[in-house]
Amino acid sequence: MHAKGVAAYGSLTISRDISKYSRAKLFGTVGTKAECFLRFSTVAGERGAADAERDVGSFALKVYTEEGNWDLVGNNTPVFFIRDPLKFSDFIRTQKRDPKSNLRNNTASWDFWSLSPESLHQVTILMSDRGLPRSLRQMNGYGSHTYSFINAKGQRHWVKFHFKTLQGHSFYTDEESVSVVGHDRESSQRDLYDNIARGNHPRWRFCVQIMSEKAAETYRWNPFDLTKVWPHKDYPLIDVGVLELNRNPENYFAEVEQSAFAPALVIPGIGHSPDKMLQARILSYTDAHRYRLGVNYQDLPVNKPRCPVMHYHRDGTMRFDGNFGGAVNYEPNSLNGPQQCPAFNEPPLKLSGAADRFNHRDGNDDYTQPGNLFRLMTPEQQGRLFSNIARHMAAVPQEIQMRQVSHFFRADPNYGMGVANALGLDIREFAAAAGHGQPTPKKRSTK
Repeated sequence: MHAKGVAAYGSLTISRDISKYSRAKLFGTVGTKAECFLRFSTVAGERGAADAERDVGSFALKVYTEEGNWDLVGNNTPVFFIRDPLKFSDFIRTQKRDPKSNLRNNTASWDFWSLSPESLHQVTILMSDRGLPRSLRQMNGYGSHTYSFINAKGQRHWVKFHFKTLQGHSFYTDEESVSVVGHDRESSQRDLYDNIARGNHPRWRFCVQIMSEKAAETYRWNPFDLTKVWPHKDYPLIDVGVLELNRNPENYFAEVEQSAFAPALVIPGIGHSPDKMLQARILSYTDAHRYRLGVNYQDLPVNKPRCPVMHYHRDGTMRFDGNFGGAVNYEPNSLNGPQQCPAFNEPPLKLSGAADRFNHRDGNDDYTQPGNLFRLMTPEQQGRLFSNIARHMAAVPQEIQMRQVSHFFRADPNYGMGVANALGLDIREFAAAAGHGQPTPKKRSTK
């Protein structure tokens, strides 16, 4: 995944003191500026894939702070297709080539999505105008997951991270993308590189949403569900700073190909959450990097923190420094070696209830938020959504089309009707299958 990427260096400049939420030094002083490295990529496409193809795009940010590296590994969408990490491998297989034909297989995608109603929110975004941005400069970035802030008093707040483009949104239609791909398979990479080289530096508003621990216990949506957003009317965006990209890498392989991002990398004052997808990524990303780049990948220049880091890691293939000489690599010690750092402590998280396999379908409303998103679209945007979906589903077996269109009806009858008409299907069948009803979610447990 994310095989084809383009990246640039820049800076994150803080414009608001949010130390009441986080003790991270980065957020404590207005005007603080930290060097950054941001890698964009496609998700499903291979390294040779064309840029102007409908796909989710990644937004992987590395911030070199004075307390260590902070990696925020997100996408250009605020949600994802699944919330159960055990389904991640299954989902990825649907996006790759068919094992028999070696062709991309839309049937696999829609088969999986039609059997996974939690994917509807992300599918709606992907098939909308936002699924085919005209350039990397003209799309948003999101941390997507819920993370945590811990302040100097040891108080925790839940947080979502947003990067809002200051270049304005712009998109290609499917018809336009065919022409773009035919002329330039590297259209997005070329646009970003050339604009930075000319001094036209792209910028994004850096914003957060903040939720208290107490509010999370009774919020109408599970705040740790990756398929859901926190509506801005409930939790407005708070402007924190500006991200700017202003320098292209000098060597693509050394800096872009060897860059590695992992949600496990946080700094004091920023933490994780009970989001099960995030918990899986904390493990899997670092594990993948050790396999791909080697056990000492964090000492490569693009990945190395810009500040001293005390750790116990020694030896391993391609160790290319002094390997910490004769310093001890254990704690506690009486030989002037590493010491436990209380700055990384987090407040305890209360847990109760029975430990069991996560039932990610139990009591979830997967239709209201996609329906709300659909109703925010103009009639023109809705029309393009219908057409995009119909083109993508054209060769999919009718049984799968029926299942999926039933989900569209449950989100909004006009959504289902629009797609059914675009596919040339009998609307009455799908309206009956959908039942015209919203699910009644069970009371959400906060245990």
